[in-house]
Amino acid sequence: MPISNSPSRPRNQLLAILYLTITALVFTGCASKPAPTFADQVVVRKSQRKLQLLNDSQVLREYRIGLGDSPRGHKFQEGDERTPIGSYILDWRNPNSSFRKSIHISYPNEQDRAMASAMGVSPGGMIMIHGQPNYITSKRILKEYEGRDWTDGCIAVTNEEIDEIWRLVKDGTPIHILP
Repeated sequence: MPISNSPSRPRNQLLAILYLTITALVFTGCASKPAPTFADQVVVRKSQRKLQLLNDSQVLREYRIGLGDSPRGHKFQEGDERTPIGSYILDWRNPNSSFRKSIHISYPNEQDRAMASAMGVSPGGMIMIHGQPNYITSKRILKEYEGRDWTDGCIAVTNEEIDEIWRLVKDGTPIHILP
């Protein structure tokens, strides 16, 4: 029987191609790449009051932060209320902190200790990323802490944000604190 050139033939071929294309997409996993479940580095931009969680150089989350009462410049000594500048590691965490939760920054490093020693001072330590103080229960007062510099040199976020950072950042993650 001869093949007819009916108008439905191109339509059926088009439908077959469309079906095969959709089937190939479904079974080859051509869907978008799943969102990362953790940050592989943290970047703090002090002058912008911004903390970014990155994975494969892509920003996963970004937070407005509070810094030390004397936010400009690098931390040189204990009690100067400055947040350090440099590359460190988030090396341990405290779920029972005086703040919602806290994640320790490995300040001081060797260079920080050498600089402080040359100046005849203690470099200080216990620099953390943390939430808001546990002793404050008023939502109105907690709101007043947001976006202000109020720490002794730590990096502060809201309680909800530290909960999210806690989940997305593992111990051993590098943190780069920029001016």
